[in-house]
Amino acid sequence: MFNDITDIFKINCEEDFKKVALRVFRYQFHNNPVYKKWASGFISSENEVTELTHIPFLPIEFFKTQSVVCQEASNAEEAHEEKVVFTSSSTTSQVPSKHIVKDLDLYERSFINCFELFFGKAQNYCVLALLPGYLERSGSSLVYMCKKLIELSGHKQSGFYLRDLDELVAVINQLKASKQRTIILGVSYALLDLAEKNVELNSDFTVIETGGMKGTRKEMPKEELHAELKRKLKLDTVASEYGMTELLSQAYALKDGQFQNPPWLKFMIRDVNDPLSYIAPNKTGGINVIDLANVYSCSFIATQDLGQINDKSELKLMGRYDNSDIRGCNLMLS
Repeated sequence: MFNDITDIFKINCEEDFKKVALRVFRYQFHNNPVYKKWASGFISSENEVTELTHIPFLPIEFFKTQSVVCQEASNAEEAHEEKVVFTSSSTTSQVPSKHIVKDLDLYERSFINCFELFFGKAQNYCVLALLPGYLERSGSSLVYMCKKLIELSGHKQSGFYLRDLDELVAVINQLKASKQRTIILGVSYALLDLAEKNVELNSDFTVIETGGMKGTRKEMPKEELHAELKRKLKLDTVASEYGMTELLSQAYALKDGQFQNPPWLKFMIRDVNDPLSYIAPNKTGGINVIDLANVYSCSFIATQDLGQINDKSELKLMGRYDNSDIRGCNLMLS
C-alpha cells in the first residue's frame, strides 16, 4: 500500500506537490505493470525521474484495453477489500474506458474536498442533479459523486431529476420562494431543456454544467452554450466541471471557462508535435494530467484534450485531437 495517503490532501505548495508526485511515480512504477511497461520505453530507471517533466505519461486510451491498476490493488479480493469499476459512456462503435477503483473512500475524500474548496459544504445547499444519460446506465463516477453530494446536502428536495422537467421547475420555484441556496448540476443538453421551460433563477442558484450533448443536440462552443444558459436562466455566470472516468479528481471553472484545480491535481500542456516537450503559457497543446488521487491506478495521464494554461495556472479547454473519441468529459470545441 502507498504510505501516508493523507499527504495527498495536505499539499499546499508546488514543492509539496512535487515531493508527493515523485513518491507516487515511484510507487506506480514498481506496482502498476501496465504503467511500468509503458514508462520503461522512455526511462531505464526510476532514478532518472527527478522532475515532473521527466515523468512518462500514460495515454488515456490504455484505460479502454488494459487493467490500469497497481498490483497490490489488483489483489484486493485476497485482502477482502472491495473494488469498484467506473466505466465511461460510449456508443456502440466505441470501447468504454474502465477505471478500477480500489479505495472508494479516497475517491469520496477527493471530490468532497474539491467541492468544498470551490463551493463550500454540501450541507449549505439543495443539490439538484440533471444527469439523465448517466443515471440510466451503471458504473458512472459522476452519478456516484452526485449521489454522495445529495446525501451530504440533507435537503428534502435534493435529488436526481431524470426527465420530469415540470416537477423540477416546481421545485425550483419553491426553493426560490424560500431563498434556499441551490446547486443545479447537469449535462449540457438537460440544462438547455430546463432553460427552455422559461424558468428564471437568481443569485441563490449556482448552475454547474458537466458538458455532453450525447447526440441529443448539435454540439456548440462552450461560450455559446453558457451565453444561452445565462440569457434564458437570467444568470450572470455558469460554472463548469472538468472530470472524466479515468480521474478521481475534478477541476471547476466558476466563470469565464477558466478551470482551477485542487492542490492534488495538476495540468501540464505538451507539444502536440513533440509529446515529451512542454510549451509556454497561453499556447495550445495536449493536456497531461497529474491526479494524485489516482494513486492506486495511474496518476500520470496524457489525455486527448487540447488546452492552454495561463499565467495563473488556470486551464482553458480548446478542443480535442481530431482522432479522439467523443466522450463524457467536459469539452466542446471552441
